[in-house]
Amino acid sequence: MKKFLMATAAAALSAGAASAADDTVKIGILLGFTGPLESLAPAMAGGAEVAIAEVSDSGKLLDGKTVEPVRGDATCIDAGAATAAGERLVTSDGVSAIMGAMCSGASGAVLSNVAVPNGIVMISPSSTSPALSSVEDNGLFFRTAPSDARQGTIMTEVIMERGIQSVALTYTNNDYGKGLADSFQQAFEAAGGEVTLSTPHEDGKADYSAEVGALAAAGGDALVVAGYVDQGGSGVVQAALDTGAFDTFVFPDGMVGDALVENFGDAIDGSFGQNPGSDSEGAKIYEDMAEAAGVEGGSVYSKEAYDAAALILMAMQAAGSTDANEFKSRIMDVANAPGEKILPGELGKALDILAEGGEVDYVGATDVELIGPGEAAGVFREIEIENGEIVTVRYR
Repeated sequence: MKKFLMATAAAALSAGAASAADDTVKIGILLGFTGPLESLAPAMAGGAEVAIAEVSDSGKLLDGKTVEPVRGDATCIDAGAATAAGERLVTSDGVSAIMGAMCSGASGAVLSNVAVPNGIVMISPSSTSPALSSVEDNGLFFRTAPSDARQGTIMTEVIMERGIQSVALTYTNNDYGKGLADSFQQAFEAAGGEVTLSTPHEDGKADYSAEVGALAAAGGDALVVAGYVDQGGSGVVQAALDTGAFDTFVFPDGMVGDALVENFGDAIDGSFGQNPGSDSEGAKIYEDMAEAAGVEGGSVYSKEAYDAAALILMAMQAAGSTDANEFKSRIMDVANAPGEKILPGELGKALDILAEGGEVDYVGATDVELIGPGEAAGVFREIEIENGEIVTVRYR
């Protein structure tokens, strides 16, 4: 009898655990928690987790399912580590979708090696390589960040409007850096500008004086640094300042972060650049929500991460399923018109509308509009360094 009762209790516990698992949806948060952009990852993860908590706390997802975030470290620079982290999220943790990856190379590796073979939706908040626009993805890959094909055009406009006609260009030697460098050079030269030298730099070096020497010899009115603020990009800037080779720098998105001014302060005053950003109503609402949650909502790509997680969960509700084969086709539907516009803090409202068979047009924190192969059309924030601080000039 005792053995029977123990077996019955064990079976009940097992059934209870299975029931709890059935009522929980896990979303992977796959970012570079270590590596060249590690200073940006916490605010991005926090942004996604604000959206996840908002949906979970509403109790309205798929008849009351809770949502649990599971973090994984894709490192940004190690495709093998990114793949392994993605595999763990899918096979060990049982995630239904991935918010990430962070860097373009990591996204490409996880997409081809993990997401496509396992049928897992990925929405990256920050992978910007133009190559990802045409990657074979079986309809599983999306991004709330715009392609660097657009950033190259925006950067050209920002530079030209300041009267700069010639620049030297260095880029981190990976998918992100090469894609951005090529897009920018094509746009800049088409507009009549001159790129005196375009050369890669490797992350992780102690000394970048040789690279800066070559760039200085080529000349240019400014140095475009398409690198990572926590890695080689800052190393290049430091070497240029040390030698006096350049005093004006152009910073694309991978360089725009608090670490930039922490590293250099007013030594880079007058330098400028751009990163995806919005001054919309939704952006302000999100920043207030993030602050209340202890998240730095104004940090680069934090808003895009909130939007990426929100889109995943709304698409699941629209499809009535956590199966990627069912909900992947609904991501573009919930992201775009027609439908009731949805701002941050209104995810519960969106879930109600979708549960009743209605339509939503998710505006979110970044004025979401997905185009083409499922990527953001993109609004950019032009910045300048003034008195050792990053100042917003305008939005484009």
